[in-house]
Amino acid sequence: MGLSETQHKTIAMGAYLHDIGKLALPDGILLKPGPLTAEERLFMQQHVQTGYDVVKQIPFLADASELVRTHHERYDGSGYLRGLKAEQIPIGARIFGVADTLDAITSDRPYRNALPFEVAFRIIHTESGRLYDPQVTTAFFSLSKETWPTIAGMRHQATSLPSWLRSGGAPGSSVLPIAVPRS
Repeated sequence: MGLSETQHKTIAMGAYLHDIGKLALPDGILLKPGPLTAEERLFMQQHVQTGYDVVKQIPFLADASELVRTHHERYDGSGYLRGLKAEQIPIGARIFGVADTLDAITSDRPYRNALPFEVAFRIIHTESGRLYDPQVTTAFFSLSKETWPTIAGMRHQATSLPSWLRSGGAPGSSVLPIAVPRS
């Protein structure tokens, strides 16, 4: 999508930290096998602000904090917490929204088993222009078919943060993750 290396690193750092605010949530909500109540849902939604408040205080992560705060915003304004629309949502959050959806659908959850990539592709395609930025979904679907088995195989191999993130995104590092770690 024509982003700079700095933008890639910022998106990657935000992606690794996007759900850090969930540390403040009780397991009873995080691991609940059934639907959340309206009160539980509001509590859950606060994880984006909690994460943002923590991450923005760390100087080398300050830029990534915006992705943490906006990763549940949706292209049509139906997301949370602020109801941002289209270009009001930072590009990193619009990109990560698609990647996070792919991961969420194709991963086991307390309330359902993982679904196949084809289901995730269908949902992302259907919701392009409503939940997801059409330019982002176009770029997403332009990845070659040969790329997907590699991405699928890497999804759950993230056992530690990459060295460039541990070191504060040191200049000169060109190692960028291809897949987003499990939420």
